[in-house]
Amino acid sequence: MTDAQTRTTGRMNVVGAAVRSPSFIVGALLTLVFLIAALVSFFWTPYDVTQLVIADKLRGPSAQHWFGTDIFGRDIFSMIMVGARTSIAVALVAVGIGIAAGVPLGLLAAARHGSLVDEIVMRTNDLVFAFPALLIAIMITAVFGPGAVNAIIAIGIFNIPVFARLARGAALSLWTRDYVLAARVAGKGQARISAEHILPNILNLLIVQGTIQFSLGILAEAGLAFVGLGTQPPLPSWGRMLADHQTLYAIAPQTVIFPGLAIVLTVLGLNLMGDGLRDIFDPRLRRAR
Repeated sequence: MTDAQTRTTGRMNVVGAAVRSPSFIVGALLTLVFLIAALVSFFWTPYDVTQLVIADKLRGPSAQHWFGTDIFGRDIFSMIMVGARTSIAVALVAVGIGIAAGVPLGLLAAARHGSLVDEIVMRTNDLVFAFPALLIAIMITAVFGPGAVNAIIAIGIFNIPVFARLARGAALSLWTRDYVLAARVAGKGQARISAEHILPNILNLLIVQGTIQFSLGILAEAGLAFVGLGTQPPLPSWGRMLADHQTLYAIAPQTVIFPGLAIVLTVLGLNLMGDGLRDIFDPRLRRAR
């Protein structure tokens, strides 16, 4: 069988496993709903989320306002659509920062295992792990002020050691494989081996972890917005919607129920999709189930 046929067979097996995975299908559908809402919000929302209509404040769900209105008379459904765009953008960029910086550091540490470089990378990771994303955000906002960009930086910094540790641990197990030893005998350097032989073989793990960190990034963005360190007005954020209406649950439950459900369902969808991807990429887990 040729390499092209092998790759084609592998892709067909992955697609078949995805179709048979309930976790992946449910998670992908939930995630797709919010992705579509975020994309559509760039072009259309039922109401302008920056327009205050005090006369319509705290109205319950109706044909006119599907999810009701908030304390300022803004349409909650429209705000959730725009909030999806905000949460997804912040989490996506933050995870991208973690991957872009963490994976090369992890591969470098694995290639120089036992050396001073490995020790420096891992001890730096331990230092960053000692500071939660919220504490990093507080330090950043104390200097630069609150905002979505600073939330991205804080969450991104926290993601770097996550991907560095994963990449290092997975790569270490591959450096003793025969094909890596053959590449070294052929005269390939550590950087080239890491890029051509190590990275493609740990890509599945990185994809699964990226999905999980994406969901955690959305939670972190909501948490930072809730305490006033994330996305700032007039741009809606699910976390700030909860913070603004936390005392109104008894008289206007729609103001906290629907933003809370948006967070829960998005995180649930991403976690289910990550769980499904883990099963798809690891045949041993599929057989065990």
